[in-house]
Amino acid sequence: MTTQQLTSEIRKKKSFLCVGLDIDLAKIPSSFLEEEDPIFEFNKAIIDATHDLAVAYKPNIAFYEAYGLKGWTALQKTIAYLNENYPEVFTIADAKRGDIGNTAAMYAKAFFEDMSFDSITVAPYMGKDSVEPFLSFENKHTILLALTSNNGAYDFQTKALDGKPLYHQVLETSKTYVNSEQLMYVVGATKAEYFTEIRAIVPNAFLLVPGVGAQGGSLEDVCKYGMAANVGLLVNSTRGIIYASKGEDYAEAARAEALKLQQQMERFL
Repeated sequence: MTTQQLTSEIRKKKSFLCVGLDIDLAKIPSSFLEEEDPIFEFNKAIIDATHDLAVAYKPNIAFYEAYGLKGWTALQKTIAYLNENYPEVFTIADAKRGDIGNTAAMYAKAFFEDMSFDSITVAPYMGKDSVEPFLSFENKHTILLALTSNNGAYDFQTKALDGKPLYHQVLETSKTYVNSEQLMYVVGATKAEYFTEIRAIVPNAFLLVPGVGAQGGSLEDVCKYGMAANVGLLVNSTRGIIYASKGEDYAEAARAEALKLQQQMERFL
């Protein structure tokens, strides 16, 4: 999917909502535990209930790796279901991979070719040769960690390096990478005061924004300081949607929460 297609889908749905699919078997309705593949069946139900309100889905890979082969199978089935039934949505492998050379190329192959994700999150700490292998895949996107929503972000990301915060250096340097037009960036909603500085460096890049809702980020501030001419935002919500109810009304509750966010987004658009 190209960024132009993604922007078109945002305009069509009047939404830039990304739904996180971070599945914890202890938190889903107990009825699913009787299924042969409870993770996939729960994902399928959430997707079917929200697909017209969301433009992207983001499975966090750790929540699938934790269940071993069954988890990987559920992940493969989930992405295949999305690609077959809702090809208009943007898919994000929240894997936060970061290694050099052939290793990065194999990570890219796994998620872009074998699983057919549209994008993957990547840690920039090891530099250019850990990022460019992902950028070599046409019409696939690499979402670089720039300024994250967790408290530990202040340990390194905002520290000055040669007179500039490290996250500035990450943004500026990444623009020199081959195929850098395929880059997107993770910027936490809890860091809304930094969006103006970030937009000065990457005015049109898409930003994946976690932290709205459960982590306390403000959608209004994100839109005020982060929205670009092409919208350029994918705002993620996970727990607030998929765990809106643990009862048998889980799908209706998930849709209701997604609808609330979509309606807010429509006003900002």
